Amino acid sequence: MPSDGTPTPDRRSVLKAAGALGAFFGSSGVTAADSDGSGSQATELLIGVSPDVPDVERTVQSSLPGDGRVVHSNETIHYATVELPSSVPEEATERITDALDSIDQIEYVEENATLEALATPNDPYYSSQHAPQQVNCGDAWAETLGDQDVTISIVDTGTAYDHENLAENVDDRIGDVFVGRGSDPSPVSSSEDHGTIVSGIAVGGTGNGTGHAGVSNCSMLSARALDESGRGSLADIADAIQWSADQGVDIINLSLGSSSHWQTLRNACQYAYDQGCLLVAAAGNAGGSVVYPAVYDSVIAVAALDSHDRLASFSNRGSEIELAAPGTQVISSTLGDRYTRASGTSMAAPVVAGVAGLVLSAYPGLGNESLREHLRQTATDVGLSSRTQGYGRVDADAAVNTVPDGYEPEEPDEPDNDETGDDHLLAFVTDSDASLASYEFTADGPLEFADAPYESPSGGSIEGGTFSAEDFAEENDDGTWTGGGTTGGGHGDAFRVDGAVTAIELDEPDVTWVELDGEEMSPAEIIDETGGEDDDRNDEDEDQDDEDDSSECGDETVTARADGSLSGGWWGGTDSYTYSLRTADPCSATITLEGPADAAFDLYLTLDGSSPSRWSYDESSTGSGSDEEITVDLSGDEQLRFQIHANDGSGEYVATLEERGR
Repeated sequence: MPSDGTPTPDRRSVLKAAGALGAFFGSSGVTAADSDGSGSQATELLIGVSPDVPDVERTVQSSLPGDGRVVHSNETIHYATVELPSSVPEEATERITDALDSIDQIEYVEENATLEALATPNDPYYSSQHAPQQVNCGDAWAETLGDQDVTISIVDTGTAYDHENLAENVDDRIGDVFVGRGSDPSPVSSSEDHGTIVSGIAVGGTGNGTGHAGVSNCSMLSARALDESGRGSLADIADAIQWSADQGVDIINLSLGSSSHWQTLRNACQYAYDQGCLLVAAAGNAGGSVVYPAVYDSVIAVAALDSHDRLASFSNRGSEIELAAPGTQVISSTLGDRYTRASGTSMAAPVVAGVAGLVLSAYPGLGNESLREHLRQTATDVGLSSRTQGYGRVDADAAVNTVPDGYEPEEPDEPDNDETGDDHLLAFVTDSDASLASYEFTADGPLEFADAPYESPSGGSIEGGTFSAEDFAEENDDGTWTGGGTTGGGHGDAFRVDGAVTAIELDEPDVTWVELDGEEMSPAEIIDETGGEDDDRNDEDEDQDDEDDSSECGDETVTARADGSLSGGWWGGTDSYTYSLRTADPCSATITLEGPADAAFDLYLTLDGSSPSRWSYDESSTGSGSDEEITVDLSGDEQLRFQIHANDGSGEYVATLEERGR
């Protein structure tokens, strides 16, 4: 949300003539098309605005002539997409561009150019790989196959994330769509395979006995910013890069390019780099100069080598080249659970991205600048010039098995209340003349029955779970655990406890005692030793807190508003918005939609930041009219995202979100 409280459209499902997408071969022309690709084409411009401006869309719209309109804005990297009607002549467009460029708050004006993917797959029937071996993955894999906590975003065409050799490494969030409709980043046609090939090289399953071996088993997000023809607009790609960074990914792979510099693309890459992402991009396939975004300082430019470490004939070259990697006849996944070979710098880039993922898996917490320098320093010189190999061919073995300069492993957080985090043996022991004595206790961590490696003073065994009708160890709804049972006759019960003991109750304390790791202690001493707290004392404290805390839901409120317009039809138009909670202690929120009287608009909401749709949502409000309302309770961990869908009719709407806190 911008500072004025107006919701920011995080992505419009229908781009309102936002431009046909383009594959990244160095096209520098402007592409702007109707959503179905038919009819006359409007002209689109990207307007970059100073970061000091609080409302990009309003600032740009107020500067436009009557026929111009803002169809998309990005408040994070400060640009807006402007559409001029197809009837505006080229001379008038130039005058409008010059006029906008002269406004102090506007930093640049450029075409919403079309970019292209950088590879063409061919023969799917070769059976041997060379890329992982060429970059010495084998010795790296002995140390790590890749950690699922390390995430690589593939900004590309859609990815067949259910592929037999990709599914296990797909992040639970799967991804998002920045071109076309919907929120599912799957390919929409049988020809849309580029993203699946690129993904398979970086994160195809390794060591799973299926298909080919990808470079890493890191997790993957799919950001579909190129369409089925491999083409994508600057706005879509910039938004996908920004979204990836905001998702907290570690690495962003960009197997796409343009022969021209675009400020919007540069800003998106710099934003992601500043957020801590490592960006890896293909150098290009024309045998000429390095393409954008690989040229930018925030991005690693990757050249392609053949299987003999020679520069691939198609690979671009130049002073911007930073690393080289295999990029010819690389085996990877493709549609329909099949496999193929593909060549291009698009294939070389994900090799580097995958190796970077292995390094982060071995050295968690390594910053993107340190990671980048480490990849440079551990690269292998294959005897080519710096303009063709950069620092050399990426080397997974050296990168993983050489400790990065200055790297210090992250120290684990110190536990509170002197809690060691070690598990303990907790035993309940009875006198020889005791009959049946019951007990019960609670702990913060898991419990399991155990056998004590010693006997009771009476010579009886101390073994948990022997009285199956009474002994138990179970998890509670709040994540704590409760154990208990019955023992007697000089015997005892034992449990392995992983976590703090918070309460102990003995039914017959005169003939029963408790031992922690073989040492007799009072219940209070065990609670203190393991870092727990007395539940009775906690209850008293909580009662006192309740008396002192007189706050109610609604004591603090924050209101945000968004205005827009939609048209229904056979598919229906949609607008989507994201809202981050702002109150100190959020408790509830209400989203109200007021639309045109003669239209039917619906409202859909997700609470986890995922894209809502008519088929995927947490809450909805639908009906025959266009006035809708959703109210939800909040715990403070939610990321609200709502979609307005026009089923029928058209007109302007007002969406209001009221967040309430205590």
